[in-house]
Amino acid sequence: MNNNLFALKGAIIHTPDPKRFTIVDDGYLVCQNGLVQGVYEKLPEEFQGIPVRDYTGKLIIPGMADMHIHAPQYGFRGLGMDLDLDSVWNTWFETYSLPEESHYADLGYADMAYEKFVGDLLKTTTTRLCIFGTIHRPATELLMDKLAEKGFAAYVGKLNMDRNSIEGLQETTEESLSETRKWLEETVNRHPYVKPMVTPRYTPSCTDACMEGLQKLVEEFNVPVQSHLSEGLDEIEWVKELKPEIEFYGQAYDMYGMLGGGVPTVMAHCVYPTDAEFEMMSQRKNLWVAHCPQSNLHSSGSGAPIRRYLEAGVHVGIGCDMAGANTLNLFRAIADATTASKVYWAANERRGDPFAQKTYLSLSEAFYIATKGGASFWGKAGSFEEGSLFDAVVIDDSSLADFNQRSVRQRLERVIQQSDDRHVAAKFINGRQVL
Repeated sequence: MNNNLFALKGAIIHTPDPKRFTIVDDGYLVCQNGLVQGVYEKLPEEFQGIPVRDYTGKLIIPGMADMHIHAPQYGFRGLGMDLDLDSVWNTWFETYSLPEESHYADLGYADMAYEKFVGDLLKTTTTRLCIFGTIHRPATELLMDKLAEKGFAAYVGKLNMDRNSIEGLQETTEESLSETRKWLEETVNRHPYVKPMVTPRYTPSCTDACMEGLQKLVEEFNVPVQSHLSEGLDEIEWVKELKPEIEFYGQAYDMYGMLGGGVPTVMAHCVYPTDAEFEMMSQRKNLWVAHCPQSNLHSSGSGAPIRRYLEAGVHVGIGCDMAGANTLNLFRAIADATTASKVYWAANERRGDPFAQKTYLSLSEAFYIATKGGASFWGKAGSFEEGSLFDAVVIDDSSLADFNQRSVRQRLERVIQQSDDRHVAAKFINGRQVL
C-alpha cells in the first residue's frame, strides 16, 4: 500500500464531539501523508484510482490512547485483585508490584518481559500511550526501542524513586538524577514517535531534592511529565505528613512546575480533588487527567468526578493502569468508565454532591475520552477530522452479530461490552499499517 495516499472502506464511527457519534454506515476514510484527508460516503473523483483497503462490513474506529499504564507490571496482571481496600497500598504493592519491577535490573528479563508486553499490545486498539517503566535506565531504553520497532506513538518514563521503596529498588538522589539525565540525552531524539517523559512515581517516592533536580531537567530538555495524584485517601494523608506545608496534594507537584503550568503533564487517577485542587487543575490547559476506572474501584473503592472535570474543560483521557487493572483492552476501560460513573453517583448523590445527579457518562463521552480526549496530548489526534493524525483500527465484529439488523452505533456498543483483541483485524498508526 502507498502510505502517502490511500483509503479504508467500511463502517466509520468516531467522536469529534463527546456528546455524539459521527457515523458513515459505508464509506471511505482517506489518508494522505500520515494525516486524515477526509471521510466520504462516496470516494471523490480526485481520489479515484488510489489504493483502497476494502473492509466492508467491518467497523473502522480511531486508534485509542492509553494514558496510564505500568509496562513492567504486565507479568502479574490479574493477581492480587482480591485484596481488601486497606491492603492495596502495602500488601499488593510490596507483594507484587515492587518485587516484579526489581527484576528489570536484569536486562535479559526485561527483554523477555517487554517483548511479550509490546507483542500483546500490538493486538489491541491502542495506538498511543503514556507508559511507566522502572528505575532502570537500560531496561527503559529497551522498552522504547521495542515500541518504536512496532510503530507505536508513545511517551515512556524512567521512574524516579529515592525514598520509600524496597531494598534493591531505591535510588540515591544523585543516582536517580544522573541516570535520568543520561536517559534523556540518549532518548530525546532517538525515535520520531517514542519519546521520554519525566516520571516521578509519586510524591511519597521522591524527596524534595529529587523533585528539584527533575524540575531542572524538565526545563532543560523540554519534556512532558507524568505521575499519580489523589488516587487513595491513605496516599493523600501520607503526602500531608511528608509535605505539611502544602494545602492539597497537587501543590506537591505544582511547586516544581509539574501540574500542567508549564510542560504538558498527565496525572493518573485524580479521584479525590479538594475544591482548591480542582480549581487549580481547571485552570491548567497543559494538564491531562488519566481516568483509570477499573483500578480506581480496586484501589480506592470509588469512581472519580469525571463529569466535573469535563464540564470544567479539563482534558480527560483513559488509562488501563496495568496491573491495577487486569487487561490492556481499552474497550473494557470504556465500559468500566460508564459503570464507574454510576458508582460515583450512588456514593455521592445522598451527600448532596451537585455533580452526582448528572454524573453518568454516555457511551459517546466514554468513547471520546478513550480516543480524542487522551490523544489530544499529541495534538490533533483521536478522531477522523480532517488534518488529524491517521490512527485507525478495523474491528471485525461478525462473531458478535445476532439475528437482528443492528446500527453501527449498536454494533460499536456491543463491541465495547464484549470485544477483545481477537476482533482487531487491522491497525494503522500515523498512516502506517502496523497490524
